[in-house]
Amino acid sequence: MKFKFGLLVLLLLSQISIAQNNMQAYLFAYFEGTGKGELQEQLRFAVSRDAKNWKALNNNQPIIGSDSISNSGGIRDPHILRNNDKFFIVATDMFTVKNGWESNPGIVLMHSDNLIDWKSTAIDFRKEYPENFKNVQWVWAPQTFYDKAKDKYLIYFTIRFKGQDNLDFYSAYANEDFSGFENEPTLMFRAKYGAIDGDIIYKDGIYHLFYKGNTKDSNGKEFKNGIQQAISKSLSGPWKEDFKYLDAYADTKINVEGSSVFKLNNSDEYILMYDLYSNGRYEFQRSKDLFNFSEETESFTKDFFPRHGSVIGITKEELERIYKK
Repeated sequence: MKFKFGLLVLLLLSQISIAQNNMQAYLFAYFEGTGKGELQEQLRFAVSRDAKNWKALNNNQPIIGSDSISNSGGIRDPHILRNNDKFFIVATDMFTVKNGWESNPGIVLMHSDNLIDWKSTAIDFRKEYPENFKNVQWVWAPQTFYDKAKDKYLIYFTIRFKGQDNLDFYSAYANEDFSGFENEPTLMFRAKYGAIDGDIIYKDGIYHLFYKGNTKDSNGKEFKNGIQQAISKSLSGPWKEDFKYLDAYADTKINVEGSSVFKLNNSDEYILMYDLYSNGRYEFQRSKDLFNFSEETESFTKDFFPRHGSVIGITKEELERIYKK
């Protein structure tokens, strides 16, 4: 029995390895920054074979109407994650064209096993957790990380409460059907000056939490911002904040946000991409260790205007399937 069990484990690991090595393309999930305002804050997909030259799917029209998956009628900051043959998307439940920036109390959770058919749930923190989140103002840029040790999915996001200046990361594990949380979200990490757009990547025993941070003077006035990171040897922390700026624009007047890090297929190189939201550009830098990044930026070739998105690797079969759809 031990031999059979061990053989089964080896076969499963081999299948996973084959699947990982079979990634031949990339899928970019994003929301749009141009066109009719009421259509911008909706989920879109684009594909690429080299992670640099991108083609929007569905003629750059939404693949799912936000009014069918969100409470607000809009979504922003879609983050897509794959774990073998399962796919997960979380997004900010926010429709600024209609409701402005004053408040968004929730997020959207989605999951699929084929990238075509999606099940979704919208969570309003004020209604779900009225005792501790009744005064929540923003729930921004959620992302999902697969915790192998617990075989669970950790969802994390930035929270701001009304009347407070803090922009802190909170988190909670998703329930089994990815329709909500196992428990009420709790504080995960508090950056010294606040942070948004968190993105966790694991490499060589270290969890890297990338985010848009800032620096303030003694009077609390921000004078610099950009992409920073904190690291930890445990997903539950503590997180050690590094005040170094990683993006090429931190010392300029050009602002960036919505950073996302992904590993290139069949390569030891990682891409740090970000949204130059005031300049209408989307650029990236490269790294092999997640601490040191190329100084020169590179640009994507694309036929769309993405805002704060994320990328996963996909197989040739998956590429053909979503092309067909």
